[in-house]
Amino acid sequence: MIGKITGRIEYRAVDHVLIDVRGVGYLVFCSERTLAGLPPVGEVTAVYTDMLVQETNLQLFGFTTLAEKEWHRLLTSVQGIGAKASLAILGALGPDGIGRAIALGDWNAVKAAKGVGPKIAQRVVLDLKDKAPAMMAMGGTVAEALGDAEAEVIETPAPRKKAAPAPNASAQSEALSALSNLGYVPSDAAGAVARAAGEAPDADTPTLIRAALKLLAPRE
Repeated sequence: MIGKITGRIEYRAVDHVLIDVRGVGYLVFCSERTLAGLPPVGEVTAVYTDMLVQETNLQLFGFTTLAEKEWHRLLTSVQGIGAKASLAILGALGPDGIGRAIALGDWNAVKAAKGVGPKIAQRVVLDLKDKAPAMMAMGGTVAEALGDAEAEVIETPAPRKKAAPAPNASAQSEALSALSNLGYVPSDAAGAVARAAGEAPDADTPTLIRAALKLLAPRE
Protein backbone atom coordinates (compact mmCIF):
# COMPACT_ATOMS: atom_id res chain seq x y z
CA MET A 1 0.00 0.00 0.00
CA ILE A 2 1.43 3.37 -1.02
CA GLY A 3 0.73 5.92 1.71
CA LYS A 4 2.85 8.87 0.59
CA ILE A 5 4.84 9.87 -2.45
CA THR A 6 7.36 12.63 -3.06
CA GLY A 7 8.42 13.62 -6.55
CA ARG A 8 8.29 16.11 -9.39
CA ILE A 9 5.00 17.10 -11.00
CA GLU A 10 5.15 16.14 -14.68
CA TYR A 11 1.74 17.46 -15.67
CA ARG A 12 -1.54 18.64 -14.19
CA ALA A 13 -5.08 17.90 -15.36
CA VAL A 14 -8.53 18.93 -14.17
CA ASP A 15 -8.76 16.22 -11.51
CA HIS A 16 -5.28 14.69 -11.22
CA VAL A 17 -1.54 15.16 -11.45
CA LEU A 18 1.26 12.92 -12.67
CA ILE A 19 4.10 12.78 -10.16
CA ASP A 20 7.46 11.41 -11.29
CA VAL A 21 9.27 9.53 -8.53
CA ARG A 22 12.74 8.48 -9.72
CA GLY A 23 11.52 7.69 -13.21
CA VAL A 24 8.20 6.10 -12.21
CA GLY A 25 5.08 8.16 -12.88
CA TYR A 26 2.21 8.02 -10.39
CA LEU A 27 -1.22 9.26 -11.47
CA VAL A 28 -2.80 10.85 -8.39
CA PHE A 29 -6.39 12.09 -8.26
CA CYS A 30 -7.04 15.09 -6.00
CA SER A 31 -9.81 17.47 -4.98
CA GLU A 32 -9.96 20.93 -6.56
CA ARG A 33 -8.78 22.42 -3.26
CA THR A 34 -5.76 20.11 -3.07
CA LEU A 35 -4.85 20.68 -6.72
CA ALA A 36 -4.96 24.43 -6.19
CA GLY A 37 -2.48 24.09 -3.34
CA LEU A 38 0.08 22.03 -5.25
CA PRO A 39 3.10 23.67 -6.92
CA PRO A 40 3.29 24.14 -10.69
CA VAL A 41 4.60 21.61 -13.21
CA GLY A 42 8.30 20.94 -12.83
CA GLU A 43 8.44 21.47 -9.06
CA VAL A 44 8.71 18.86 -6.34
CA THR A 45 5.77 18.08 -4.09
CA ALA A 46 4.68 15.42 -1.61
CA VAL A 47 1.19 14.05 -1.05
CA TYR A 48 -0.32 11.51 1.30
CA THR A 49 -2.18 8.90 -0.69
CA ASP A 50 -5.00 6.42 -0.35
CA MET A 51 -5.23 3.54 -2.81
CA LEU A 52 -8.49 2.24 -4.21
CA VAL A 53 -8.14 -1.39 -5.28
CA GLN A 54 -10.72 -2.79 -7.69
CA GLU A 55 -10.75 -5.92 -9.83
CA THR A 56 -9.72 -4.12 -12.99
CA ASN A 57 -8.41 -0.83 -11.66
CA LEU A 58 -6.00 0.72 -9.17
CA GLN A 59 -6.31 4.41 -8.31
CA LEU A 60 -4.32 6.71 -6.05
CA PHE A 61 -5.97 9.68 -4.34
CA GLY A 62 -3.77 12.44 -3.00
CA PHE A 63 -4.03 14.75 0.02
CA THR A 64 -1.80 17.49 1.39
CA THR A 65 -2.48 16.59 5.04
CA LEU A 66 -3.18 13.42 6.98
CA ALA A 67 -6.34 15.03 8.33
CA GLU A 68 -7.68 15.38 4.79
CA LYS A 69 -6.76 11.77 4.07
CA GLU A 70 -8.56 10.52 7.18
CA TRP A 71 -11.66 12.52 6.30
CA HIS A 72 -11.58 10.88 2.88
CA ARG A 73 -11.54 7.48 4.52
CA LEU A 74 -14.44 8.40 6.80
CA LEU A 75 -16.48 9.89 3.99
CA THR A 76 -16.03 6.86 1.74
CA SER A 77 -17.21 4.63 4.60
CA VAL A 78 -20.65 6.23 4.26
CA GLN A 79 -23.02 4.30 2.03
CA GLY A 80 -23.42 6.09 -1.28
CA ILE A 81 -20.18 8.08 -1.00
CA GLY A 82 -17.50 6.98 -3.42
CA ALA A 83 -14.06 8.45 -3.92
CA LYS A 84 -15.33 11.02 -6.43
CA ALA A 85 -18.03 12.32 -4.08
CA SER A 86 -15.58 12.39 -1.18
CA LEU A 87 -13.14 14.53 -3.17
CA ALA A 88 -16.01 16.82 -4.17
CA ILE A 89 -16.96 17.34 -0.50
CA LEU A 90 -13.37 17.91 0.57
CA GLY A 91 -12.86 20.23 -2.36
CA ALA A 92 -15.90 22.29 -1.42
CA LEU A 93 -15.40 22.40 2.36
CA GLY A 94 -11.88 21.27 3.24
CA PRO A 95 -11.09 19.10 6.30
CA ASP A 96 -11.95 21.84 8.81
CA GLY A 97 -15.12 22.79 6.96
CA ILE A 98 -16.47 19.24 6.82
CA GLY A 99 -15.77 18.83 10.53
CA ARG A 100 -17.72 21.99 11.36
CA ALA A 101 -20.58 21.07 9.04
CA ILE A 102 -21.00 17.63 10.59
CA ALA A 103 -20.64 18.94 14.14
CA LEU A 104 -23.34 21.53 13.47
CA GLY A 105 -25.57 19.10 11.60
CA ASP A 106 -25.36 21.38 8.57
CA TRP A 107 -26.13 18.93 5.78
CA ASN A 108 -26.87 21.82 3.42
CA ALA A 109 -23.16 22.69 3.49
CA VAL A 110 -22.34 19.10 2.51
CA LYS A 111 -24.99 19.21 -0.21
CA ALA A 112 -23.18 22.17 -1.78
CA ALA A 113 -20.54 19.75 -3.06
CA LYS A 114 -20.94 18.85 -6.73
CA GLY A 115 -22.88 15.61 -7.26
CA VAL A 116 -24.01 15.25 -3.62
CA GLY A 117 -27.77 15.20 -3.15
CA PRO A 118 -29.76 16.00 0.01
CA LYS A 119 -30.29 12.39 1.08
CA ILE A 120 -26.59 11.56 0.81
CA ALA A 121 -25.64 14.79 2.57
CA GLN A 122 -27.99 13.98 5.45
CA ARG A 123 -26.55 10.47 5.66
CA VAL A 124 -23.01 11.86 5.87
CA VAL A 125 -23.95 14.09 8.80
CA LEU A 126 -25.89 11.34 10.55
CA ASP A 127 -23.30 8.59 10.09
CA LEU A 128 -20.26 10.70 11.01
CA LYS A 129 -21.62 12.94 13.78
CA ASP A 130 -20.09 10.73 16.48
CA LYS A 131 -16.73 10.57 14.69
CA ALA A 132 -16.38 14.28 13.93
CA PRO A 133 -15.45 15.31 17.49
CA ALA A 134 -12.47 12.94 17.56
CA MET A 135 -11.24 14.23 14.21
CA MET A 136 -11.64 17.84 15.34
CA ALA A 137 -9.85 17.10 18.62
CA MET A 138 -6.89 15.61 16.75
CA GLY A 139 -6.21 18.97 15.11
CA GLY A 140 -2.49 19.23 14.39
CA THR A 141 -1.73 15.91 16.08
CA VAL A 142 -3.30 13.73 13.39
CA ALA A 143 0.10 12.66 12.07
CA GLU A 144 1.28 11.50 15.49
CA ALA A 145 -2.02 9.74 16.17
CA LEU A 146 -1.79 7.71 12.99
CA GLY A 147 1.80 6.62 13.56
CA ASP A 148 4.65 5.89 11.21
CA ALA A 149 3.18 2.53 10.20
CA GLU A 150 0.34 4.32 8.42
CA ALA A 151 2.24 4.90 5.18
CA GLU A 152 4.99 3.59 2.95
CA VAL A 153 7.06 6.64 2.04
CA ILE A 154 8.80 7.00 -1.31
CA GLU A 155 11.26 9.84 -0.87
CA THR A 156 13.48 12.13 -2.91
CA PRO A 157 16.01 14.52 -1.40
CA ALA A 158 13.88 17.60 -2.16
CA PRO A 159 12.09 19.08 0.88
CA ARG A 160 8.36 19.67 1.14
CA LYS A 161 6.65 22.69 2.58
CA LYS A 162 4.09 21.93 5.24
CA ALA A 163 0.56 23.16 4.73
CA ALA A 164 -0.38 25.98 7.07
CA PRO A 165 -2.86 24.93 9.78
CA ALA A 166 -6.20 26.63 10.26
CA PRO A 167 -5.86 29.88 12.25
CA ASN A 168 -7.36 28.46 15.44
CA ALA A 169 -7.29 24.70 14.86
CA SER A 170 -5.29 24.19 18.05
CA ALA A 171 -7.65 26.38 20.05
CA GLN A 172 -10.66 24.41 18.79
CA SER A 173 -9.01 21.12 19.75
CA GLU A 174 -8.15 22.38 23.23
CA ALA A 175 -11.62 23.84 23.77
CA LEU A 176 -13.26 20.59 22.66
CA SER A 177 -11.03 18.61 25.02
CA ALA A 178 -11.88 20.94 27.91
CA LEU A 179 -15.62 20.66 27.34
CA SER A 180 -15.38 16.88 27.10
CA ASN A 181 -13.52 16.84 30.42
CA LEU A 182 -16.38 18.86 31.88
CA GLY A 183 -18.75 16.06 30.96
CA TYR A 184 -20.41 17.43 27.85
CA VAL A 185 -21.45 14.96 25.17
CA PRO A 186 -18.72 15.06 22.48
CA SER A 187 -21.15 15.73 19.63
CA ASP A 188 -22.78 18.61 21.55
CA ALA A 189 -19.39 20.03 22.53
CA ALA A 190 -18.11 19.79 18.96
CA GLY A 191 -21.17 21.60 17.64
CA ALA A 192 -20.79 24.42 20.16
CA VAL A 193 -17.05 24.81 19.51
CA ALA A 194 -17.60 24.79 15.76
CA ARG A 195 -20.27 27.45 16.02
CA ALA A 196 -18.16 29.59 18.34
CA ALA A 197 -15.16 29.25 16.04
CA GLY A 198 -17.27 30.19 13.06
CA GLU A 199 -18.34 33.41 14.77
CA ALA A 200 -14.80 34.23 15.92
CA PRO A 201 -12.24 32.56 13.62
CA ASP A 202 -9.23 34.05 15.46
CA ALA A 203 -10.44 33.37 19.00
CA ASP A 204 -8.04 31.77 21.48
CA THR A 205 -8.83 28.73 23.63
CA PRO A 206 -10.34 30.52 26.68
CA THR A 207 -12.53 32.65 24.44
CA LEU A 208 -13.80 29.61 22.56
CA ILE A 209 -14.53 27.76 25.80
CA ARG A 210 -16.53 30.68 27.21
CA ALA A 211 -18.48 31.12 23.99
CA ALA A 212 -19.18 27.39 23.70
CA LEU A 213 -20.35 27.20 27.32
CA LYS A 214 -22.83 29.99 26.65
CA LEU A 215 -24.16 28.07 23.66
CA LEU A 216 -24.43 24.88 25.71
CA ALA A 217 -26.13 26.57 28.64
CA PRO A 218 -29.82 25.57 29.02
CA ARG A 219 -32.21 28.27 27.92
CA GLU A 220 -35.06 29.26 30.15
